[in-house]
Amino acid sequence: MSLPAEFALIARHFRRLAGPGALDLQDDAALLAPPAGRELVLAADAMVAGVHFLPDDPPETIGRKLLRVNLSDLAAMGADALGYLMTVALPQGTPDAWLEGFVAGLAEDQALFGLSVLGGDTVSIPGPVTLSLTILGAVEPGTALRRVGARPGDELWVSGTIGDGALGLRALRGGFPDPSGFLARRYRLPEPRLALGAALRGIARACMDVSDGLLQDAGHLARAAGAAVEIEAARVPLSAPGNPLALCVTGGDDYELLFAAAPEDAPRVEAASRAAGTAVTRIGRFTPGPAAVTLRDETGRPMDLPREGWSHF
Repeated sequence: MSLPAEFALIARHFRRLAGPGALDLQDDAALLAPPAGRELVLAADAMVAGVHFLPDDPPETIGRKLLRVNLSDLAAMGADALGYLMTVALPQGTPDAWLEGFVAGLAEDQALFGLSVLGGDTVSIPGPVTLSLTILGAVEPGTALRRVGARPGDELWVSGTIGDGALGLRALRGGFPDPSGFLARRYRLPEPRLALGAALRGIARACMDVSDGLLQDAGHLARAAGAAVEIEAARVPLSAPGNPLALCVTGGDDYELLFAAAPEDAPRVEAASRAAGTAVTRIGRFTPGPAAVTLRDETGRPMDLPREGWSHF
């Protein structure tokens, strides 16, 4: 008896991604034994063609980006990766070559980040390509980084450089020079800061990843803290001096870590940065007052920008 089309597709493409708990993708669910004495961390993100990636992006990078943006959520909580569930909704007639590339990208990053697929679902839809991934991680009880916890007087830090993802999207659309392809790579293949998140456990008072724009995500930390946030524009780390600041601080798709730490913990933050091999920059502070974010220029004056970041609706 031949396999039904869906199961044949799973066997042909996705079984190579399966780890021990996936039961060779032959059952209705996976079996997972959480590490002893640790809390589970779960997060989910979806990606839709034309919204979160370009329809003509290489399928290898689409698979890798899907996994990486979810790993970034684990990094923001200081968690270690265990595995993931994935739902793939494909337009009818999607060629096998696309799926082969998509799975090859996932396999490459599974090896890089040390996890495997546990299960999921595949469906056929009119379009466009729609992908959803649920990531599972673990952390020692009481050590997970949270958005809640910053207080007035704390300093605001960010990892890496800001704005490269938004500029990469613009470059791929022909609207910004990118002769080396660096910006396009930053858009297609964000770097989940897992080592830094783990190193910040017990140091960062609040943390999240920057996905919807630096200013908008700083606003989430401000609301969680019940405090104001002031950011010095000149301190925002850019990959090149000529990068447009307004787009960089509102564009999103950075997947860098944005976190609060007490001023006296600055040496510990810098030590965590060195241990993780990821640069960090102190860009502002939390102050008493209503939850709001103010971006200040070199003279200290507030800068008025047309928007704060990306909206999902």
